[in-house]
Amino acid sequence: MSRRGRKKGLSDEDRDLWDRVRQTARPLRPTRMDPLAVKAPPPEEKGAPNRQPVERFDLEIGKSSPTRSEAHDLVPSLSDRLSAAPLRMDRKQFGKMRKGKLAPEARIDLHGMTLAQAHPALTGFILKSWAMDRRLVLVITGKGKHRDDEGPIPVRKGVLKHQVPHWLHSSPLREAVLQVTEAHLKHGGAGAYYVYLRRRK
Repeated sequence: MSRRGRKKGLSDEDRDLWDRVRQTARPLRPTRMDPLAVKAPPPEEKGAPNRQPVERFDLEIGKSSPTRSEAHDLVPSLSDRLSAAPLRMDRKQFGKMRKGKLAPEARIDLHGMTLAQAHPALTGFILKSWAMDRRLVLVITGKGKHRDDEGPIPVRKGVLKHQVPHWLHSSPLREAVLQVTEAHLKHGGAGAYYVYLRRRK
């Protein structure tokens, strides 16, 4: 039979042979997955809603990263700084002073003064008290008021309250001052300071 007279396609015998060869064939790359291969969803039951298969991924951010516990270096409050200051006076006297059992021998009220007025007034008062051999004096600063300040730089509440301990620990007052602590409630509490003076040589 000529080529033109042959039927197109495989004969039944050839097709049988091809099927048997195809069943024994192995893929060249068995580990390579077909990216388009999609797992068919299980057959739906009658009346069940049509749901798409949901794939679950572990997307918790930072799960594998090591945890660090870093302490924030926050500035301690003024009360904490004064409480943490080293004790330079007699412990018994200090305990009595903190409980308000020692009466101040003199006092100065800086409440309402500006910084420019308060600094020389405090300096004169402390040096005069030291010269008079006083041991415990009271410095009243007030707790400070909230101000409606619309400026670009915030103003700290209680400027005198924060500035007075700095002045007391700076020259020339540090030569006269032995200990500074917040006053007991009956002497003004957080709005005043006990200043315990050194003995003159």
